[in-house]
Amino acid sequence: MSALAAPRLLNGPLEDPVLFLPFAHRRRGMLFDLGDLSALPARDLLKVSHAFVSHTHMDHFIGFDRLLRVHLGRGAVLTLAGPPGFLRHLEGKLAAYSWDLMDRFAEGLRLGAIEVHAERRIACAYDGRRGFAAEAAPREAPFSGVLWEEPALRVEAALLEHSIPCLGFAVSERFRVRVLKTALQAHGLAPGRWLNALKEALYAGAPPETEIAAEREDGKGLRVFALGDLRDTLVRIESGRKIGYITDVIDHPANREAIVRLCRGADRLFIEAAFLDAEAALARRKRHLTARQAGEIAALAGVRSLVVMHLSPRYEGRESEVEAEAQRCFQELRRRLRPAPGAGEPAGPPPSAPDPPRDAGLP
Repeated sequence: MSALAAPRLLNGPLEDPVLFLPFAHRRRGMLFDLGDLSALPARDLLKVSHAFVSHTHMDHFIGFDRLLRVHLGRGAVLTLAGPPGFLRHLEGKLAAYSWDLMDRFAEGLRLGAIEVHAERRIACAYDGRRGFAAEAAPREAPFSGVLWEEPALRVEAALLEHSIPCLGFAVSERFRVRVLKTALQAHGLAPGRWLNALKEALYAGAPPETEIAAEREDGKGLRVFALGDLRDTLVRIESGRKIGYITDVIDHPANREAIVRLCRGADRLFIEAAFLDAEAALARRKRHLTARQAGEIAALAGVRSLVVMHLSPRYEGRESEVEAEAQRCFQELRRRLRPAPGAGEPAGPPPSAPDPPRDAGLP
C-alpha cells in the first residue's frame, strides 16, 4: 500500500507498448498491457500483482505466457483485466498447455480475471493446481468505471473503440506520505520496515490512537507512538499522482470524451501517436491516433505531461518528428484553453473525423 515509484515503458516507441508501475519500497508492481515483456527481468515480473490489458491483439497480449511461466509454483495470486471477450481469450491461452505436472509444485498459482463491459464486469477465478479450471461460474456485477481499488490507490477504466473494443486506464493515488528525515532524526528513530506499517495505517484511515512500533536510531529496540502524533510531526501528506494509459483508439467524439473524463488532470499521460498528422487519413483507416490528435486529447484532459508511444514502424529513424508534433500540439492547445483573466470556460474539443471503416493493426 505504498506510493507508486516512477512508471516506465519497457520498450521503445516503435515496439509493443507496455507500462510498468512499480511500488516504492515494495516487491510489487502493476503492468499495463502484456506485449513483449523480454525487457523486464524475472525479479520484476515476480513483483507483478495486477496486469491490465487494453485488448488482445498480439502486440498487447503475447507476453502473458512469460508472466504466467515466471509466476508458476510461487503461491501467488495474479489479477488480470481486459475488455469484452477477455475471459474467452484468457481461457484459450490456458487451454493451449497441458497441466498434468502442476501437482509437483509445493504451491500453486491462482488467477483472478475481470472482463469489462460498458456497464458491467464479469469476474472469474482459475486454480493452477487444478489445471486452471474455473473455480466457479463467472460472476457479474455493475461497472461504473472503478476497476480495482485498495486503500492507497484506485485503477479506473473506460471502454473505448479501436477495431475491437479496447480499454483505457488511469491509476490514481489517494495521497502520498512523505517521511521528513529531520523529524525522524529529531525523534531518534531509524528508517525501516516499520514506516510501511505507518503508511498503511494512514492509507487505511486507522484511528489516531492506533499504536505504531518504531525502530530506535540507537538500535535499542522499539518505541511505541500514537498514529496521530506521528502523522502530525513525522510525515507530510501530499497530493497523490495520477497516471493515464491510452493506446489503440480511433479519434472520434465519443472516444475523446471518454479519454478526457478518464485521464483528466493526470500528472502524466502515456498515449499512442501512431502516425503524423500528414497521414491522418491512414490513421483513420487503421483506427489509430495521430501525434496531433494525441497532443490535443492530452491538452483537453488537462494533463501535466504526455509521453507518446506505439508509433508505426514506418517512422523508424523519425521518432523525434512524431514526438515533436505531439508536444507542439499539446502546448499550443493548452495555451488556447487557458482562460484569460475574467474569461469564461474554454471552448469544447475540436471536431473529429467521421468514423472510418474497421481495419486493425499498424502497417
